[in-house]
Amino acid sequence: KKVLQNGRKAARRGGGKKSLAVRRRSARRGLGCVSVMVASSSCHGGRLGLRTGGGGGVRGRPAPRSTHCARVSARPEQQVLKRADLVEYISQGCRPKEEWRIGTEHEKFAFRLHDRKRADYADIQHMLNKLCADFSWAPIMERENIIGAKLDGQSVTLEPGGQLELSGAPLRTLTETCAETQSHLHQMKTIAAEKGIVFLGLGFDPTSTFEECPMMPKARYDIMKAYMPTRGTLGHDMMFRSCTIQVNLDYSSEPDMVRKARVSLALQPVATALFANSPIKEGKLNGYQSYRRRVWDDVDPDRCGYLPWIFEDGFGFEKYVDYALTVPMYFVYRNGRYVDVAGQSFGDFMKGNLSALPGEVATMQDWEDHLTTIFPEIRLKRFLEMRGADGGPWNMICALPAFWVGLLYDDQALQEAEDLVSSWTAMDRLHMQENVARDGLKMECAGRAGERTTMQELAKEVLRISEGGLRRRGEDEEGFLEKLHAIADKGTNQAEELESKFTKLWRGGVDPIFV
Repeated sequence: KKVLQNGRKAARRGGGKKSLAVRRRSARRGLGCVSVMVASSSCHGGRLGLRTGGGGGVRGRPAPRSTHCARVSARPEQQVLKRADLVEYISQGCRPKEEWRIGTEHEKFAFRLHDRKRADYADIQHMLNKLCADFSWAPIMERENIIGAKLDGQSVTLEPGGQLELSGAPLRTLTETCAETQSHLHQMKTIAAEKGIVFLGLGFDPTSTFEECPMMPKARYDIMKAYMPTRGTLGHDMMFRSCTIQVNLDYSSEPDMVRKARVSLALQPVATALFANSPIKEGKLNGYQSYRRRVWDDVDPDRCGYLPWIFEDGFGFEKYVDYALTVPMYFVYRNGRYVDVAGQSFGDFMKGNLSALPGEVATMQDWEDHLTTIFPEIRLKRFLEMRGADGGPWNMICALPAFWVGLLYDDQALQEAEDLVSSWTAMDRLHMQENVARDGLKMECAGRAGERTTMQELAKEVLRISEGGLRRRGEDEEGFLEKLHAIADKGTNQAEELESKFTKLWRGGVDPIFV
């Protein structure tokens, strides 16, 4: 009740300038001296400021004070980067437990009610301008086009097809991050209603073909759109027709990062099954519970999917950097424009050997950009990103950070989760990754001690561990798991509920999904 009351109060204040500013000042007091590092945790990447690329999350971070990890010293822009510099950049993310924060991000589709078509850039432009005018957000521009807005550590940005993303500020509690989400949704729905636009929280567009999707005026997306078909068949579906919920979480040291990365990668299929919400494509059932997750299997093998070597001896910051260096580049940002270097090597860039930019060497900002163009199931930057969930409604947006915070931010819960997955073989983990998009909670999988069970029973066990972790945090956050408990207990996720409505109640139509 307290959680809902807090969120409703924020919403009644219009998500307003005053209440939001008060919350942000409170958050900043917890952070101390703040330096902002902007990075995408969605599939498209970006950062705010004078060199905005848009399309992705913003993560304001406290200035590193941890002595556990190395720091990156300031360097002249043209100084040649070494591999050790790239490793140090990631290690700078280490911070003591009292500084750990929660950064929640979600995407949603915008549809016009009168014709059931996706909102185009003119619609989006209007909404972003109103957000700035009515709620005091600052515009994010790319040349003459507004492509987002920012306010007190939050950003609203655009995915390639006009999917709107909220990248939340780094907050201490789940109550704060959920109130932030409710405030944002109140603002956006108020603005959208004036234009007859509604938002859908789903993992995949249920009606539009690729050709019917709008294209946002962002230069980096032109580069990605051209390159995607050279590496896989479903890259455009990822860009234009998918939505997700993600959470960014901290680590205290390299060993702590390794533990959290292994547990979260092993259990990512559990999140996929619980949050599956994309069974409809172009007005028909598509055969998957999470078609969004299926799409990622055929986007780009160089930069997407499951990373089995995370479970191998020797995994750490250096191994992830070596992996990132093998991933081909998309672009370089220079002099206010995006330079197409798709398919070229960041290692060559470090040596000044890019054909498109002869003699130009990579900077640390280029490395930060490059890390945002890598899309595995979990992603390491100066924090860890959980990337396995479909988009969904408000209560599911709040449930995802609760699920992972309970597992990873409590020592006992993390140990229990490690014990649960420790006996799984490489084949056990691969089986879950390859089949969860289709079978969801119904799939057979490994459980405790490697014994065979179902994903439903495994989800119940994982939720028990997560709830214990939240309880020990002492922030009265366990209620955010209620929806997930209901899904696991019933054995029916959102996708299965949609399938049932589609076949029985809606008689093969999808119009009711908009209202």
